[in-house]
Amino acid sequence: MPRVLIVEDDEAMAAALRDGFTFEGYDVALAKDGAAGLRMATEGAPDIVILDVMLPKKSGLDICKRLRVDGNGAPILMLTARGQEIDKVVGLKSGADDYVTKPFSFMELMARVQAVLRRAGNHPVAPDTCVFGDVTVDFKRCEAHKSGRPVDLTPLELRLLRFLVDHKGQVIARDRLLDAVWGYDSIPVTRTVDTHIAKLRKTLEDDPADPRFILTVHRVGYKFNG
Repeated sequence: MPRVLIVEDDEAMAAALRDGFTFEGYDVALAKDGAAGLRMATEGAPDIVILDVMLPKKSGLDICKRLRVDGNGAPILMLTARGQEIDKVVGLKSGADDYVTKPFSFMELMARVQAVLRRAGNHPVAPDTCVFGDVTVDFKRCEAHKSGRPVDLTPLELRLLRFLVDHKGQVIARDRLLDAVWGYDSIPVTRTVDTHIAKLRKTLEDDPADPRFILTVHRVGYKFNG
């Protein structure tokens, strides 16, 4: 089980990230300030550190610099506020492996985490291509084909499908899909999920009214059965 250390002082964000990574099968540790984050990163040997830039007691940039000076090579992904371009540049120069700008969707964050872990060689990641029935989807190229013919999927539809595919066989609640695909700071309603699921079925299923792959679990959510 990969270990992730989340250093975030915003309680709502920290709780959302904890729940998301736990759901994805990670062993999660939380630190609410920079001093605790540095100590836990040093002593806990996490596989990856999710590090907010603005923290009490010690900034994320200071933590990143200190870890690298001390020879700690744990992958670091920094969280920056929108428009703080200088933080991104300084963070990367300080030794961070990548950054994500708030607000973000959890799926975007997971994609970045998986990419960082792939480069570090620490954790297997989901394949970029999925085949089910006569459908082939290349998530990396943002391409989909049905019966050998290209079909159009929007970036959001691809993110939604990817999340379902990555959790094959699991029942995913609508609220969970909203958080993961649309983002914690967005304000769509659960009906939005239903609308986009209907579009995916119309594009990919042979009979959208009787789907084989993108299934509805009554009063709960959806499940991918590819």
